[in-house]
Amino acid sequence: MDSKQLEYFVAVAEELSFTRAAQRLFTVQSTVSAAIRGLESDLKTTLFDRSTRRVSLSPAGQALLPEAKAALEALDRARAVVEEASTGLRGSVRIGTMTRLGLVDLAGLLGAFYQRYPLVDVQVTTSPTGSTGLADDVRHGRLDVALVGANRSDLVGLEPRELATVGFVVMVPTTHRLAARTDVRLEDLRGERFVDLLPGFGNRTNVDRAFDAAGMPRRVQVEVPDLTTVPEYVRAGLGVAVVPDLGPEHPGIARLRLTGIELTWTLSAITLSGRPPSRAVAALLDLMADGVRPGEGHY
Repeated sequence: MDSKQLEYFVAVAEELSFTRAAQRLFTVQSTVSAAIRGLESDLKTTLFDRSTRRVSLSPAGQALLPEAKAALEALDRARAVVEEASTGLRGSVRIGTMTRLGLVDLAGLLGAFYQRYPLVDVQVTTSPTGSTGLADDVRHGRLDVALVGANRSDLVGLEPRELATVGFVVMVPTTHRLAARTDVRLEDLRGERFVDLLPGFGNRTNVDRAFDAAGMPRRVQVEVPDLTTVPEYVRAGLGVAVVPDLGPEHPGIARLRLTGIELTWTLSAITLSGRPPSRAVAALLDLMADGVRPGEGHY
């Protein structure tokens, strides 16, 4: 058993596809298949159940996966310690984020990180599936760290580091019946049509739960993948919106405080729980904690 075999095994286990694993590892499928066969021969067991339609982990493969990941991470840390002693921090960081995240200037932060640690390879992915998809990517090892807006109860198996918390506001057109008010309660929105993000985004989940708990399942008329577009649909009269208080004033839209309920949105940096992050990821998390600008978010 060698580290290359373990690396190939982890890739196939996470992708559940020899083809996708080969693409991820920038090699050919036959090389991956040969490495897995060699590992199975060494261990005298079958690690994957293969069929013409799907690949799945066998019980032995399920038992090996966390140990293989731990072994590879320990090897990476050992290499990093030696390399850092002579050349500075090395490694890689795969980070996922939501679109148009205003509380953190992620581009500026990563630029500062690169200036400080030029030997660390940083890969950035923007998720179209919101916090749910990002959390799933961290759980399955496709990302090392992600910025999400989700409750702790929705982050099972993950270690959240809370960066900022904001409340919610209600957006209505200035011609709306509630526009002259300064605050509203959920009950005041009964029967309204809504504009919101797609299911899976943390703030959408929080608001859906709040309305369900109040016995007022709501009708979301317009679903968008980006908070920046929500005001446009509200201004057009297609619905009202209950969103995190991240943005500035918009012409034609009244912003009302949401009262009578404790509803908040928390931005967190998440990593996999149960094992320490790599030195490169830890360095990024430290820098990230200093890079949040509460009150300066935008849509």
